Amino acid sequence: MTDVSAVTIAPPRTFATKVGAFVALTKPRIIELLLVTTVPTMIVAERGMPAGWLIVLTVVGGTLAAGGANTFNMYVDRDIDALMDRTKNRPLVTGAVQPRQALVFGFVLEIAAFALLWAGVNLLSAALAVSATLFYVFIYTLWLKRTSRQNIVIGGAAGAAPVLIGWSAVTNELAIEPWVLFALIFLWTPPHFWALAIKYADDYRAADVPMMPVVESARNTAIQMIAYTVLVAGVGSAFGPVAGLGWIYGIAAGVAGLVFLAHTTMLLKDPSAKRAMKVFGYSITYLTVVFVAMAVDILVVEGF
Repeated sequence: MTDVSAVTIAPPRTFATKVGAFVALTKPRIIELLLVTTVPTMIVAERGMPAGWLIVLTVVGGTLAAGGANTFNMYVDRDIDALMDRTKNRPLVTGAVQPRQALVFGFVLEIAAFALLWAGVNLLSAALAVSATLFYVFIYTLWLKRTSRQNIVIGGAAGAAPVLIGWSAVTNELAIEPWVLFALIFLWTPPHFWALAIKYADDYRAADVPMMPVVESARNTAIQMIAYTVLVAGVGSAFGPVAGLGWIYGIAAGVAGLVFLAHTTMLLKDPSAKRAMKVFGYSITYLTVVFVAMAVDILVVEGF
């Protein structure tokens, strides 16, 4: 006789849970961070507050594009996601969403993003958004992630694309300023992600993904993180004079960079998972402070 109490009954999937599963495919927490970099970039490009409709269209278009890219990433990585504790509850692993449904959903998001940005913003922004998706899916997810210890270093270019999109949305062209911001986020990505990877090194090892903390010791990873953080702090401070920003940004970027460097230096002395997560948490704070500071600097100095 079967012991009914020992049988696990899966909860019924309501419409709300199904919607939630599709939303989870887009990795909304990552998208939030990308959008933090978009709007301040638009403010710097405009030297003031851009039109509300332009901000909304750019943000929505960027959200759709990033959501599509993340959906494709989950579709491709569903096999290794099942092997890692951190990702074993993702919709494609649990069966909340079927692979074919996810693939169609990703294409719908990307088509919608391109159409919205092209019709409502400009073709350059639309092309940049789709190019970032193609890079993230084909260069990072399908190739580098499973084959190279430099996977997240090169793959970080996709996450740096929103600043180019935000700038081009306002000016319909690219200049030195957005490329400096692109470099900032590109260099920021390794210490940010490797901090998380230190905590979940066993997960990546189980899935045979050569993240830096898997192929190198936590200490050696910390040394490389320090090197990148020095570059991040330098580029972050250099953006002030490049973009003609004032003292508000200069002080905020300088202090935030030094604190970021202090965190990665402490990780070298204590390369534990707990310390690594403190670096991870502050890396997000750093990026938020720098981009909010540039927006505030423009709005205050320009007399908004």
